[in-house]
Amino acid sequence: MLTLITLGKLKEKFYLSAAEEYEKRLKAYGGIRLIELPEVRLPEDPSPAQIRQALEREAESVRQKLPKNCWLCVLTPEGKLLSSEALAKTLQSVRNQGRSELVFLIGSSFGLDGDLKKQGDLLLSMSPMTFPHHLARIMVLEQIYRAESILAGSRYHK
Repeated sequence: MLTLITLGKLKEKFYLSAAEEYEKRLKAYGGIRLIELPEVRLPEDPSPAQIRQALEREAESVRQKLPKNCWLCVLTPEGKLLSSEALAKTLQSVRNQGRSELVFLIGSSFGLDGDLKKQGDLLLSMSPMTFPHHLARIMVLEQIYRAESILAGSRYHK
């Protein structure tokens, strides 16, 4: 089972529409479960201590949703850059090792708690550029769909 855990909800119609499209397409490959967790509210100009505390609270809510013995891919700017083909091979390898629960995690606007990142089996970067978290969700869904298409030998990747 594939799961995408995100901190924060999509509100804009164009993001919702794009996400729904990829969720619909992924049904052909077993589907994807989406878990949206709330971001901890912070003041306008939070202190580093407030940010750290918020990330720790968010990490705890994420940990409560992680399936036991799951493979965890953490989306983070300092992660590894992979091609779509390499991501597909990684997913196939994880499945071949008997791991049936694959989880992708996108943090909040302040990122993710450092200890939670250390739990990741793969730290993955989409790009050295910065993207809005809502767009990152669409990009991750598209790349998961692309990886599944590659593994299935679909023409989508061409």
